[in-house]
Amino acid sequence: MTTHSVAVIGGGPAGLMAAERLASSGHRVSVFERMPTFGRKFLLAGKSGLNLTHSEDYARFRTRFGAGLPHLAAALDGFTPSDMREWAAGLGIETFVGSSGRVFPTTMKASPLLRAWLRRLEGSGVTLLARHRWKRFSENGALLFETPKGEKTIRADATLLALGGASWPRLGSDGAWQPWLQDRGVAVEPFRPANCGFDVEWGADFANRFAGEPVKAVSARSDGAQVQGEFVVTRTGIEGSLVYAHASALRDGLERNGTAALFLDLTPGRTAAALETAIAKQGGKTSLSNLLRKAAGLSGVKAALLREVGGSTLPRDPAALARAIKSLPLRVVRPRPIEEAISSAGGVALSEVGTGFGLRAMPGVFVSGEMLDWEAPTGGYLLTACFATGLAAAKGVEDWLAARN
Repeated sequence: MTTHSVAVIGGGPAGLMAAERLASSGHRVSVFERMPTFGRKFLLAGKSGLNLTHSEDYARFRTRFGAGLPHLAAALDGFTPSDMREWAAGLGIETFVGSSGRVFPTTMKASPLLRAWLRRLEGSGVTLLARHRWKRFSENGALLFETPKGEKTIRADATLLALGGASWPRLGSDGAWQPWLQDRGVAVEPFRPANCGFDVEWGADFANRFAGEPVKAVSARSDGAQVQGEFVVTRTGIEGSLVYAHASALRDGLERNGTAALFLDLTPGRTAAALETAIAKQGGKTSLSNLLRKAAGLSGVKAALLREVGGSTLPRDPAALARAIKSLPLRVVRPRPIEEAISSAGGVALSEVGTGFGLRAMPGVFVSGEMLDWEAPTGGYLLTACFATGLAAAKGVEDWLAARN
């Protein structure tokens, strides 16, 4: 096999996975990372427990990628959640399935896995170059980098881009690459926050009293299925896993209609009929606080949330009050800034890439990870797809180089 030089730009999971595959095929691989160290967002993801993937039935797992699935399916099939666990085991990192079905390293941390991975990459001949900020393509297609020693020009037989999206720019993913691809005729969709919190127009008293309070044992729906979980009240709105599960629907609703709401069920373990009966038994003279506490088991932040949203129109009629408790319309006004989002939607339009994630407008240039316009919920789906697209793009590079020989 002919050996070629491949430049991988971006030292996150997608780029490192691509480099591993390409090096194993005998190519000369260099990974260029703008930050002082590799995998910074990967390390942040593991700060409270590295959620590598999810153990749910694979057919269900695939549905989590929504409109992006037709473009991601082959890559996901080529690197499944089971493959992720086997890959981690190959680095000496054992994994376990948590009560939620999420898969974690037994150590829970990202740093041991990343250290072992980087050692293996260097041992396989991969050149890791930190503090190399890609600036743009030159007129003749060379890669221009800014380094501590000045500008550097790199020529490679193929280039694989893994520069991430636009969330957490302080960790290296700032979307600055967009105009460089657009100048070469590549269509790029605007970045939007995904898996993010939302602003809510709280009253001052509610925000001052309950900011930081978790709202547990609730379920919610937007324009999709009812999801159970919890979220946190913030001074400006709401954050947390239950909110992230509905983030794309809420964001899209705001963009489309100018309004969106999360419909909360504050008592997911009880039916509306049972709740109505319990409320009716309390009688009309019971104070609202006692009524909510005795009949619905609501107090603290849940009761306050019902009052905040329902306001002066909160009904006392048993049927109407039960409906309000079971479907409380919490209206959101805007997503939090993309800099705060866990991930982003937008990026290189999926119609721009062919088999192997090669850019149709730029032969020899391949893209992977969050640079592509797809999104998925938290729970290991994002990370798995970054690994999977990095691997698939590396295979695309191999096929393209082989065809040129």
